[in-house]
Amino acid sequence: MDLLEYETARALLDQLLADSRLYRTGKDYRALLDFVIRLRNFAPFNAMLLQVQKPGLMYAASRLDWLERFNRTVKDGARPLLILWPFGPVALVYDVADTLGDPLPDGVSAFAAHGAVDSATLAGYASKMAKKHIVWNEVDAGDGKAGSIKVALRATKPELPTRYQMSVNRNHGPNVQFATVAHELGHLFLGHLGKDKYLNIPERPPLQHSQRELEAESLSYIVCARNGVLSQSASYLSMHVKSDTTVDQIDLYQVMRAAGQVEALLGLTAHTKYERPQKAVR
Repeated sequence: MDLLEYETARALLDQLLADSRLYRTGKDYRALLDFVIRLRNFAPFNAMLLQVQKPGLMYAASRLDWLERFNRTVKDGARPLLILWPFGPVALVYDVADTLGDPLPDGVSAFAAHGAVDSATLAGYASKMAKKHIVWNEVDAGDGKAGSIKVALRATKPELPTRYQMSVNRNHGPNVQFATVAHELGHLFLGHLGKDKYLNIPERPPLQHSQRELEAESLSYIVCARNGVLSQSASYLSMHVKSDTTVDQIDLYQVMRAAGQVEALLGLTAHTKYERPQKAVR
């Protein structure tokens, strides 16, 4: 995403949130996270856009997905919902209530989940991270220390990669390690370690420790739950998301954008298919 796309997406979300006045409390924020988790066939940011446009939406897909995957057609006059598309400005998707055809299969909302991870899966993630100059080291630590991430060597030029070092407790099981990796990658892609042009990480103003932890754990909660991994993020968030928590304390845009970046890095991409926009006839 280049600077123009970033600013456009940012402005779109800010306007939608301002107009709808959604997610003003901690309870609403948790409900949003749970919705993004349930709609696994969309990238986190797009799932959030759908919830802002149509609160209470149960399931959505593109016209192509409805036909090819579910043998359903979109009703005439159905109101489309807008999401951002990597190959163009926007794509159109439709609520299940605006389609006709075969019944949805049981558990359709979970069809993109990957299930629990094992050591081999984690090794694959470590390899993917290494390609982006993020080295994963397992360390012998007590149960209360899950992991950390730091800058190992800052790039001297914007076009060069900065090298990072992540530490993960080797005494924890694979699922806990996965949650740790998601949390620490969250700190990185949320800009808590600074701007990184090579990884497309924006510069952000300094945050309090509690804000950084809440953002990173929100991201970990999203990534873990969307991919079938049980973690302690839910109880952790319950301690941090209070009744007076508002979106003014949480950068929703950055959390959803960074969650998508982490999923892309680890190969946990969304599964919805989209039709390419038709060229205008002159």
